[in-house]
Amino acid sequence: MRLPFFNKIKLFEIVFGQIYDGTSDLQSILFARKCKPSFPLKVILSSVLLPCFLVIAGCNISSQRKEDRPQNGSLQDLLKVPVVPKLVREASVAQGLNFVSVEGVTAVNRLPGTGGDLPPSVLRDELIAEMKKHDIPDPEMFLQLPGTAIVRVQAIIPPGAKRGDYIDLRVISPPQTEASDLHGGWLMDTRLRQQQTIAGEIRKGDVQVIGTGTITTRACLELQDDETLMLQGLVLGGGKIQNDRKLGLVIRPEYQHVKVASKIAEIINRRFFFYEGKNRGGVALAKEDDYIEISVHPRYRRNVHRLMAVIGMVSTSGENDNTQAALIDLGKRLLEPTAASEAALQLEAIGDASIPTLLSAISNPDPEVRFFAAEALAYLDRNESIKVLEDLISEYALYRHEGLLALEAMDCQAALEALSRLMQQPSIETRYGAFRAIRRRPDGGSLLRPVEISEGVNFYSVASEGPPFIALSLVEKQEVVLFGNDLPIPISGFVRGLGGIVLKGESGSSSSIRISRFRPGMADRRVIVDANIGGLVSGVGKIGGDYGDCISLLRSAKEKGFISCDLAIDPLPKPPNSIQGNKGVGSIETERLPPVNLDPKNDAPLETGWWGWLKS
Repeated sequence: MRLPFFNKIKLFEIVFGQIYDGTSDLQSILFARKCKPSFPLKVILSSVLLPCFLVIAGCNISSQRKEDRPQNGSLQDLLKVPVVPKLVREASVAQGLNFVSVEGVTAVNRLPGTGGDLPPSVLRDELIAEMKKHDIPDPEMFLQLPGTAIVRVQAIIPPGAKRGDYIDLRVISPPQTEASDLHGGWLMDTRLRQQQTIAGEIRKGDVQVIGTGTITTRACLELQDDETLMLQGLVLGGGKIQNDRKLGLVIRPEYQHVKVASKIAEIINRRFFFYEGKNRGGVALAKEDDYIEISVHPRYRRNVHRLMAVIGMVSTSGENDNTQAALIDLGKRLLEPTAASEAALQLEAIGDASIPTLLSAISNPDPEVRFFAAEALAYLDRNESIKVLEDLISEYALYRHEGLLALEAMDCQAALEALSRLMQQPSIETRYGAFRAIRRRPDGGSLLRPVEISEGVNFYSVASEGPPFIALSLVEKQEVVLFGNDLPIPISGFVRGLGGIVLKGESGSSSSIRISRFRPGMADRRVIVDANIGGLVSGVGKIGGDYGDCISLLRSAKEKGFISCDLAIDPLPKPPNSIQGNKGVGSIETERLPPVNLDPKNDAPLETGWWGWLKS
């Protein structure tokens, strides 16, 4: 089969990195050249491509018919390198910023007689086949045990996730299950994959997440006896990602060329690089003439969308004689509140040369201008941004989410100290948001020292000058955080939690409380602890309770008025697009409760991050 003439030329250009001028004989050039192929972007095996090229080049080019030649435009027009537009985003489209949904089926065990089998179904057959594959003896008998239940498991993999990262899992019992309650259960190892129905048949991808852990049911959070709530829950941080999620840039069709991809990758790496030991590495790698792979820069680990936005703003010509004029123009746009956001991103994309322009804007009277300038400086790792961001986070709810991410990304001690001061603010979401930013930093252990109350459950006591409150996490970690001094719990009567746990005051002593646990077929367990928040939480761990038990007991005690401070469930700052209004002064928020709806197919707006599943 004869290849058209222009395809032979294209193959020559790809292998040798030379633009063919259309006048020389290809075969002569081939044997005259001593250089190696200069295109490292495609994985080209010379043992395959070179013989193919020789066969093609050996053809009699001069005998090509006119009809084999391209009809639209000259050969030179087809072979010339496209003129690259001004910005990277104009030549490419970001890829990999979607959220990926994965799911699987597994069993829950360690249930106190509240489990049950599932009638014959696709899910049951799928689980039995998986168990047999892993040599589990008599899987059908195991699934019939009263301490076992079959569940579906779902997870959302965020963009830029790395192998070894942990994510939350959602657990749902099938409608036909004979189980009555998942509280206290342990999610057995499950393998989650992408699934898609094609021609009426379910197709599955490779394993993306492996998950296991303790289940916290919705009934623990909402204190209702609704059976549906008892059969749904989550495993915080229970999923371990198995593969990196790649980010990239897809070159637009009109700019697809080897040299264009190489040039864009080179320009990006001049701006975004990092060191591994003594070696310097860039974030961009041109893999094809139409694709550039992007690695996540460490400073943007928690904000990959911003990383890709800034990369899109990088000038394809790099720093040149026009850079100063661009800085002047962007400096003027930065002072306009309506254009400040995009101008700040472009200045951040320029890099160190833009620092004087950004510094001049952090004293602007408009808070929006100050924030965008300070945020860009933070990602340039400039300490001048810290005080500005701290003040804006303290005063305006609109800037808390993005501002805390920026402070978390900074490596310096001054940023850690600013976050520590923010934990003294009156706003609940500011304090807990600053706490989480510190906990996720590599140096956060110098300020926060948790007490493990049971497997995977931590209790933090944070000194705070603001009004005391308790925060319960529904994202990433099983943690109970007490801000302020430990508060007494004056128990009169008793408090009943889930899982057979009863809390009551110790007779003859107002400084002690008794926590008991009664479960069928198991020995009763009792412990006497101090009558305060720390004592209650530690006591739950001593009688074998889990995170769900802590939540349900704290919620019950709060409802009965035994806990006087606020109890907030996952009170994190909201992203700017979810805040109503433009600017709002921070204040003490009321208790935040999870939404009633857990169904990801329901279009009703959800209030809490974990419950609001993002679909790819």
